Amino acid sequence: MDPIIARCGYRCDLCAARSDDAEVRQRLVNGWRRIYGNESYTAENVRCDGCLCDGRLADKNCQVRACCLDLSYENCAECDDFPCDKLNNLLACHSEQHRQRPRLSDGVYNLCCRQFDNIPRLLKIRRALGLDDGGLACTEKDLEHPDSDIGEPPFLQPERRSSII
Repeated sequence: MDPIIARCGYRCDLCAARSDDAEVRQRLVNGWRRIYGNESYTAENVRCDGCLCDGRLADKNCQVRACCLDLSYENCAECDDFPCDKLNNLLACHSEQHRQRPRLSDGVYNLCCRQFDNIPRLLKIRRALGLDDGGLACTEKDLEHPDSDIGEPPFLQPERRSSII
């Protein structure tokens, strides 16, 4: 499966919200409720085709998606105003993950959080475009890891389905 990098740098192809299996999406929702505390998530309202298409969207009001479409950018990494307040709201999720990472099993992290690890992805894109890091701190080790060792998304691995959340 080819990577699908969202407007904000999330990896849509790693997200279980894309799954047609309601049980998989429910495990994702259970994890997000536990990690992020948002009780409004359901297996149906998180169902998403990714923001690069015009299909189902988990966040129909995403400011980053709207901004990138208005400016004709593939993603935020191309923007001169990187990182802006719209994107910073989504980077907060990244810092929450890192605070909680030691408490999460690899299975829970890969199902619920890995797709959101957007800072290294966006910075790699910016560097490839010859742009600065926009003041975001990221180690070279962080820049090495995104997506290089992920393999298939955990929700596509039948042998692991029952062991995650």
